[in-house]
Amino acid sequence: MTDAYEAAVLDVDGTIVRSDELLPGAIDGLRALEEADIDRVLFSNNPTRGGAHYRDSLAVHDLEVDPEDVLTSATVTAEYLAANHAGETVYLVGEERLWSILESAGFELTTEPTAADLVVGSIDRAFTYEKLQGALDALARDVPFYGTDPDVTIPAKGGSIPGSGAVLAAMEAVAGREPDAILGKPSDVAAAAAMAKLEAPPEKTLVVGDRLDTDIELGIRAGMTTAVVLTGVTTRADLESSTVEPDYVLESLGEVGRVLEDGE
Repeated sequence: MTDAYEAAVLDVDGTIVRSDELLPGAIDGLRALEEADIDRVLFSNNPTRGGAHYRDSLAVHDLEVDPEDVLTSATVTAEYLAANHAGETVYLVGEERLWSILESAGFELTTEPTAADLVVGSIDRAFTYEKLQGALDALARDVPFYGTDPDVTIPAKGGSIPGSGAVLAAMEAVAGREPDAILGKPSDVAAAAAMAKLEAPPEKTLVVGDRLDTDIELGIRAGMTTAVVLTGVTTRADLESSTVEPDYVLESLGEVGRVLEDGE
């Protein structure tokens, strides 16, 4: 183990894989962390998946992942709501998988705005005017309003697609209010969830991801060392124009060994 690092928070989409494809350097980077005895948690801002999905999808690439070592914005949202809004009814603008995750956490979901105790917004590839109207009607009753994650776009084969942040922007615009909290990365809720999985203080934790405004911002807020990879959405041009400054810039996760060597 290096002197500087005991744990790592690793993004998944854009850092280890893009869609179903393994990214260059991912295997080497994961091996370097394992050889350095670095405890790790995988953290995706994907609001439609839980830990079992990443266990299964990464197993295709011969990567063993314990679902208990995976966080997603969906699971963090479910845990936060269970702790703060147990027994309440949710109006969800989101996809069926998130609906199932919230139901598994004990929530009743409704399509009737007047029955909602709170509203949750997320990516919804079946987003309609009617759903937006329902969100407006529910939020007009001044109920709590949460978002799963702020990602306006997410990487996909051939480019990017609109993400939760785009849907939330529409909901905010019609309701005239921002969410009370957005629970995925880079929120304090997300950082606390990650640290609860790791037996290391933030100052001995490395966060690696491809997004400056989520992965790197989370690490900065939490007092972690940060490394951005250029295999996802962030480009060198983005780095030059952004006010978010990572400690390291890596071509891929395969260069994480350089960060570990600096900590020796």
